[in-house]
Amino acid sequence: MKVYLVGAGPGDPELITVKGRRILQQADSILYDHLAPDALLALAPPHAERLYVGKKKSDHEYRQEEICAMLIERARRGLTVVRLKGGDPFLFGRGGEEAEALALAGIPFEVVPGVTTPLGIAAYTGVPLTHREHTSAVTFVTGHAVEAIDWAKVGHAETLVVFMGLTTFPRIAAELIARGRSPETPAMAVRWATRADQETVAGTLATLPGLLAGRRMKPPATIVVGEVVRLRDTLNWYERLPLFGRRIVVTRAAEQAGSLSSKLAALGAGVIELPTIEIRPPAGAGPLDRAIAELDTYDWLIFTSANGVRFFIEALDRSGRDLRALKARICAIGPATRDAVEALHLKVDLMGKEYVAEGLLEAFSAHALAGARVLLPRAAVARDLVPVELTRRGARVDVVEAYRTVPPDGLAERIREVFARRVDLITFTSSSTVRNFAAAGVELLQGVAAASIGPITTATARELGIEVAVEANPYTVDGLVRAIAGLYTESTPPSHA
Repeated sequence: MKVYLVGAGPGDPELITVKGRRILQQADSILYDHLAPDALLALAPPHAERLYVGKKKSDHEYRQEEICAMLIERARRGLTVVRLKGGDPFLFGRGGEEAEALALAGIPFEVVPGVTTPLGIAAYTGVPLTHREHTSAVTFVTGHAVEAIDWAKVGHAETLVVFMGLTTFPRIAAELIARGRSPETPAMAVRWATRADQETVAGTLATLPGLLAGRRMKPPATIVVGEVVRLRDTLNWYERLPLFGRRIVVTRAAEQAGSLSSKLAALGAGVIELPTIEIRPPAGAGPLDRAIAELDTYDWLIFTSANGVRFFIEALDRSGRDLRALKARICAIGPATRDAVEALHLKVDLMGKEYVAEGLLEAFSAHALAGARVLLPRAAVARDLVPVELTRRGARVDVVEAYRTVPPDGLAERIREVFARRVDLITFTSSSTVRNFAAAGVELLQGVAAASIGPITTATARELGIEVAVEANPYTVDGLVRAIAGLYTESTPPSHA
């Protein structure tokens, strides 16, 4: 039994420490705060309990005493317990109180530091908390009880960081000015630091209260006061990323979304993964198994997706054969499929210049196919252009179902949940992602731009009444990301509504 007090970091899930991530992957029970990123909960094993314990301003799901009691009770049951807290447990995170309670109860515990919010703000707004020419001292204070702070003592700190002081900042600013701090001292407030919806309001001690009221900024937010705020105009890299603040929906299957999601996030986007397809094994394995039993009789093996490669090799592993039985030349429809083949230490002999069925057929034009045996393991539902045309050219084509794509359970409800908030753009990477979304909620795309990975997907979208704002060229994930970035270059900044 053991309890880990883990700092989740300032907001961006990737800013958790390596140790914090490892411990989450071993957890039996996680008690998490309002400020702990939801994405981190997915790191825990499927069996792990995930319990929200609140700690939102004026809305505490459980009292602090109850949280401590729950940590102790679960540890005594022999569980590995994680107390997941926004920022750092020991910096205005009440981690000290929880550690004391555990120590008094004789419960073993560890504290895993996290990137505290001011450090996240410093990095993601271009405002270093220390700087040789501006400040060599930083003071952290909490602002929810203004009368509890000796502002005459802390008010002249070269850099002053105020936690939980958004609603009380007009009083705090007045106190600082009354005690001799210049009204022209630069000051800023940052909400949701390090996230794609990071919101920054900058001014001076005199003007910031009015600016915050005009923006109607809400907690949670942290305030930084000091000359270092002037450096923001020069060092602010994050909010200048091309997709900063854009909320973009990724509809790929859950196991495939990571590549596209990470590339969009690296450009500043807030990514919402909304899988509209689920990849499942074939309805019956017989046809693919029989083809593998005859694998050495085929002249060509054609893969039209990385999924086809995956399920083909899984079927081969189940059989009594291995790759030594493969005598065929290999054709891949595009780079992602080629990469999946090459991961098996196999070479791709043929790939089209355009990564669609038409490009694949054009690549075959230089090859004699009369009498050739061709194996095409693919999705249950797919275009018939390739097998029909290769048959017309004289090939004997065996099309076998390697996998199926189906709508995930509860898709319509999940779509409504996502689109209850602002969405700027939705991405489609196959016709099936479009069809499944359209069946569950096409009317929700009013005012939302759509991006397509290629002409076939675009055609499907338009047939279903979805206008495509931008199409990838080339027809790859990288091409799609570049097209989306180009769509927003020099465009209107996103709203934080």
